[in-house]
Amino acid sequence: MFNIPAITWTLTAVLLLGGSYHVLQATRSRHLTDRVNKSFHALMNVLMAAMLWNLAPSTMLAQIAVLAGAALWFVVQAVARPEFKILCAGSQGRLKCVYHSLTMAGAALMAAMMGQMTTTAGHGIVPTAGMSMPMPATHHAMTAAPHNAAGATSDHSPTLAILLTVFFGAAAVVFLIRLLRFRTTTAAPRTTAASRLSLRADHGLEALGAAVMALMFATLAA
Repeated sequence: MFNIPAITWTLTAVLLLGGSYHVLQATRSRHLTDRVNKSFHALMNVLMAAMLWNLAPSTMLAQIAVLAGAALWFVVQAVARPEFKILCAGSQGRLKCVYHSLTMAGAALMAAMMGQMTTTAGHGIVPTAGMSMPMPATHHAMTAAPHNAAGATSDHSPTLAILLTVFFGAAAVVFLIRLLRFRTTTAAPRTTAASRLSLRADHGLEALGAAVMALMFATLAA
């Protein structure tokens, strides 16, 4: 995705670090819902790291399906009845689930856009010298329609990528502000040091994750 290997390796390290943290949190969670949520976040980080290196392109549809299912899972939690306290509870919890559903949907869309770019690049292959063969007019008529359809679909991709770049860039700023405000405010006496550290880590990883997604969408929009 990036022409500079240092950027690719840095983003890969950030994503794998975040994925490892979510796996650790999933193993420590006592509730099944929290384990599922953390597992989805870890899986998303791993899939995004694979996107950076264009790994496993043959499983692109499966990746999109899993990420779309994760987005739907967070939507279900966000709109669940208040009686289900194991799901997103309170207005802040529901807002968090809405954001996570958008994050999963954004990752699925990113995978689809990268798959479309790979397919478009594949159509640009031309036969080498000495192997060119005359093609009948019917073949040109059959291949023209898919190319036109792909071109019409890709026309909206840069605009959508720019919008998502702005969205996740703003999200990164919001989480960074929350992290800084949390560090400057005095915690309640009943709040343990472990819980404060966990909240700071969550805000920091959310900010890093949003920044990585904004950077990747900005690259797709370029």
